[in-house]
Amino acid sequence: MVFAPGEKPGPEQDEVKLQNASKQIVQTAILQAVQQVSRENQQKEKRTNSSVSLQLERGKLTKKHEKK
Repeated sequence: MVFAPGEKPGPEQDEVKLQNASKQIVQTAILQAVQQVSRENQQKEKRTNSSVSLQLERGKLTKKHEKK
């Protein structure tokens, strides 16, 4: 087996591969968590906006009825 200069065979190379795989797993997990929080915040914002809109519409209807 031929190795490039500076490339070490054996456990050290396996350790580097494991470290790189671990970093990739952590980065993916963080990205997924950030995306999930972002989606949840957007959904919460939509619900809040819908609630405010409904309250405003109800207020307008109430005011119209009060004028009569």
